[in-house]
Amino acid sequence: MLPVRQFLVPPVLITGSGSSERVGEETQKLGAKKVLIVTDKVMIKLGALEPIKKNLSDNGIQFVIFDGVNTEPIVEYVLEGLDLFKKNGCEALLAFGGGSPIDTAKAISVMATNPGSIEQYKGLHNIPNPGFPVVAIPTTAGTGSEVTIFTIITDTKRNEKMLIGSVHCLPRVAIVDPLLTLSCPRGLTAAVGIDALTHAIEAYVSLKAQAMSDVFALSAIKLISGSLRQAWANGQNVEAREKVMLGALQAGIAFSNASVALVHGMSRPIGANFHVPHGTSNAILLPVVTEFSIIGNPSRYADIARAMGVNTEGMGDLEAAESAVAAIKKLVRDIQIPSLKDLGVDRERLIALAPEMADAAIASGSPANNPRQATKEEIVELYRLAYEVG
Repeated sequence: MLPVRQFLVPPVLITGSGSSERVGEETQKLGAKKVLIVTDKVMIKLGALEPIKKNLSDNGIQFVIFDGVNTEPIVEYVLEGLDLFKKNGCEALLAFGGGSPIDTAKAISVMATNPGSIEQYKGLHNIPNPGFPVVAIPTTAGTGSEVTIFTIITDTKRNEKMLIGSVHCLPRVAIVDPLLTLSCPRGLTAAVGIDALTHAIEAYVSLKAQAMSDVFALSAIKLISGSLRQAWANGQNVEAREKVMLGALQAGIAFSNASVALVHGMSRPIGANFHVPHGTSNAILLPVVTEFSIIGNPSRYADIARAMGVNTEGMGDLEAAESAVAAIKKLVRDIQIPSLKDLGVDRERLIALAPEMADAAIASGSPANNPRQATKEEIVELYRLAYEVG
């Protein structure tokens, strides 16, 4: 018998080229007359927000813009946006941009209806009250935040990336328009693409995997691994962009319901201590952690190899699983993911902080979902290997 499991997706999910033109109509259906747009200055500078603003106005929706989310989300952004939301009497949030604006908007939403500070809600299922509705429109194909119950907010005072997970963080509407990714720079395309692939892989091998999440995870692996190179090589390749963005969406649905594992647990402390973007740190860790993990569930990693297009005919599960590692390493090389050294991370400081980072990784809970359980000492060694191999 299958165990009883819960599977969550946004109530409204709209995909396809040009789908962002539905934003005013969908916001209107929420009954909101004024929204806080959460975005960043790059989106403003590129003019990407202009069609969204016009569409909202055409549908009678007033808006206030908070464009201060210019790094990965931090507590200060949440407080600044929350103040703007309350002062202007907003009734919903519209997140437009990468994962940072979306995560920030989700946090603002729940803090507008819950007491205390965001720090007290870290962890899973600790938020008592529903937030204001969030409409999420991603402009990168990677984080999947538009369809997840998670938000990650950095506490800059403690150098801690707080994972906050609650059904109340799930956006009410997700609009996924691949045309919005055409201007995404090559390096960002690579980083968020591998981030999405990591979501899918970890969701599939997670000890919390379920039948429904498996379907989305394997489809995401196939779509992303099959088209990310082309989307990276030519940003105007609409077909490749569409497939990668659909894969990222499916990966988000998969990990929101099956959780992530060791890569993500190890990634957050790298971001908190060295300010490496989340997608990039995942991409650096994925090959090393996968190689460490395959022995825990070779048959699942063999499935991943096949989803990535590897011909595993005649191979046993372990050999096929090893071919998945090789395929991941080649993809990461092909799209030129930088190493920790390239990013200016000091090796000696990394080694010195590694025990503390391993503790933080374990405390996040994500490594407990990994098919091969890692000790603190093994995680410290994986940090070292990620630096040396990269």
